Amino acid sequence: MTIPHIVLLLAIGYLIFTFDIKQKNLPVPVILVLIGTGLSFTPYFSSIKVTEDMIYSVFLLGLLFVSAYQFSSGALRKHARIIGFLSTFGIVATVILLGILIYYIGFFFTSVSFIGALLLASILTPTDPVSVVSVLKNSSDSPDIANIVDGESMINDGTSIVLFTVLFNMYTKNQSLQLLDFLQSFLTVSLGGIVLGIIVGWLLSKAVHLFPQQNYQVMLSIVMAYGGFHLAEQFSFSGVLATVASGIMLSWEFSHINKEDHYREKLDSFWGVVEPSLLSMLFLLIGMEATSYLWHDKWTLVIIIFFASLFIRFIIVSGTLKIFSHWNHITWDQSVIISWAGIKGTMSIFLLLSFTLSAENSSNQIGSIGYSVVILSLIFQSIGVYPLSKLLNNRHNV
Repeated sequence: MTIPHIVLLLAIGYLIFTFDIKQKNLPVPVILVLIGTGLSFTPYFSSIKVTEDMIYSVFLLGLLFVSAYQFSSGALRKHARIIGFLSTFGIVATVILLGILIYYIGFFFTSVSFIGALLLASILTPTDPVSVVSVLKNSSDSPDIANIVDGESMINDGTSIVLFTVLFNMYTKNQSLQLLDFLQSFLTVSLGGIVLGIIVGWLLSKAVHLFPQQNYQVMLSIVMAYGGFHLAEQFSFSGVLATVASGIMLSWEFSHINKEDHYREKLDSFWGVVEPSLLSMLFLLIGMEATSYLWHDKWTLVIIIFFASLFIRFIIVSGTLKIFSHWNHITWDQSVIISWAGIKGTMSIFLLLSFTLSAENSSNQIGSIGYSVVILSLIFQSIGVYPLSKLLNNRHNV
């Protein structure tokens, strides 16, 4: 991707963000994805090659760090049990249930192995609330809904990569599922990334106080966002979880100092520009990349998987909220909104890129199904969040 490409994509993003005033009925990312789809048919943009490293190391890390350091430490404490359970045990249970369903239903449409079905499920499980968090805050009477959706997404991005990596190795090497080896890899990579991220985040968040110049604090936040990731990857830990943990540590540090607004002012100004810039290019690129995978004859299976993933997520979310009912006051209606807001997006695209660029057998089939489900989720779930939230809120208040 050249500099002129970047400038044009940023210009398109600027126009869309400028014209979108309310950001309610049609979230910006949906418009950007549709525009990106159209741009893929133009000769100038058809030459752009979207790589997994581009999505993973540039766009995803910046967006995750912004979400993490801006996430309220008070909200994290309040919903820690729910967020932690949903993003670990919940995501594992979702992958297993959705994988089993894909395996047995897929038998009527195509041939897919059980590991292949689990692999596709792991690709479709991580959530991406970027396009709906602002909508939830505008449409819902309770801030808890947006906080749970946002907090869950930050952590389940990391756990989904671990799940995908383990299953992908089994898929490419034709290995059977070994539960103990799977759990050992999952825990080692996940906990290693979290612990290292906490250490890096704590050290660098303390270093923020060494220099009063706010520009230097911005520089340090960039080191924190990207440095912790690459350090964790060197130890074969989850770099995504390291980035999230370091961002949360910075948020925690800010909440325990008297001049929190002073320290956040410059950071918010800088990352407030970076975030929409990354979002604009990312969702335009998602539209461009997904287009070639949408022309296939498996759309019946795609629609079944899409609705099945929604149903399974509702079961997991409502079950989790029932388990932790003593620590929260989330109603059944609100659990429906949380389930619907679990949109597939950035992380799923990265995992699909990793799979289609690395796998040799059946990569096009699984890739086509995966991209199609993600695009359906991005469009229909994003559009439906506001009216569904308003409908359930009105019914609750009657």
